[in-house]
Amino acid sequence: MAEKRDYYEVLGIQKGASEAEIKKAYRKMAREYSPDLHPDRTDCEEKMKEINEAYAVLSDSEKRQRYDQFGHGGLEGGGMGGMGGMDGFGGFTGSYGGDMSDIFESVFGGIFGGGGGSFRSGGSSANAPRRGRDIVSSINISFMDACKGTSQEISIAHQEKCTACSGSGAENGSKPETCPNCHGTGTVRVTQQTFLGTMSTTNPCPTCGGKGTIIKNPCSKCKGMGRVRVQKHISLDIPAGIDNGQTLRVSGEGDCGINGGPAGNLNVEINVRPHPIFRRNGFDVECDVMITFAQAVLGDSIEVPTIDGNVRLSIPEGTQSGTKQRLKGKGIQRLQKDGRGDQYVNLKVEVPKNLTSKQKELLKDFENSLEDKNYPKKKSFKDKLKDFFNDMK
Repeated sequence: MAEKRDYYEVLGIQKGASEAEIKKAYRKMAREYSPDLHPDRTDCEEKMKEINEAYAVLSDSEKRQRYDQFGHGGLEGGGMGGMGGMDGFGGFTGSYGGDMSDIFESVFGGIFGGGGGSFRSGGSSANAPRRGRDIVSSINISFMDACKGTSQEISIAHQEKCTACSGSGAENGSKPETCPNCHGTGTVRVTQQTFLGTMSTTNPCPTCGGKGTIIKNPCSKCKGMGRVRVQKHISLDIPAGIDNGQTLRVSGEGDCGINGGPAGNLNVEINVRPHPIFRRNGFDVECDVMITFAQAVLGDSIEVPTIDGNVRLSIPEGTQSGTKQRLKGKGIQRLQKDGRGDQYVNLKVEVPKNLTSKQKELLKDFENSLEDKNYPKKKSFKDKLKDFFNDMK
């Protein structure tokens, strides 16, 4: 028999680790080596048995104390003999208390549907219907598609029930048989005489992995899994108003369920490409529009872009650079609600460059013709500056 590895080494933690650190390490390792999450990896089953055994000891204060003091020898005959049957992920109660169930649900609850009874002890848990795993995808769409909504075909890879065996895992013409070891219950009871007395534990059956059935003739298509991974094209309806980073959920397009359980969901993350003109702020749209010095001084009527096309915008006389004008209802459709946001046009005055000598002279003549009343903000600032220096005297 191969020598057992140090339990702290198995979980990748230091000997003085806290309970929280032990629990966190177990969750991480369980995700990495769960046979259900990695059905194609042959090493996960044995690895998970080792991880479960290490956690069962280190999460129990008494067993951890004996292990720290005497090593693996301190646990021999102490009720740990049934650990080898933990590979099926059926019940984690009995001598380990409710903590293993709580942790397993916190690690895998969202993936396999959560819920109170998904991974409880007893033979029924392995045969109970389980929700399929959610899968994640992402797509890139244009700014205008996000504003208006669109449909897009995407390709996904998910697990579906094997059509060759109808999900049974057995080759056509055969079927799963009742496990001769547990007689279909999925569990076995182990009783041992220890220095603490008679210890009895109920563990998942090591022969069938807690399923209650065995497959002697595995399906050649799915290798006995009852599920196969397939590539599928689906049409995704993207609603108007979707924003960058939001997720669309498509019910039932995740992995198929286990033992007749419902399929998981497909979660599609939306990535919206930036627009060269428009910026988004919630359901409002902003854009910058350049106007000339003369337009700002004299006023004008100009065309400005919106997500619906160009509209006329009136610029009043004396418009200052940075003035923001609102176009009510010209923003983005509110997601799954009535009404739209607004568009805000930031008017920016462009100061002319590369003037000729004649243009400069004309501009100086124009400037000399102006009075303080033509620059109310400048006059106000000069008055404040004057008061400031008077106060300094």
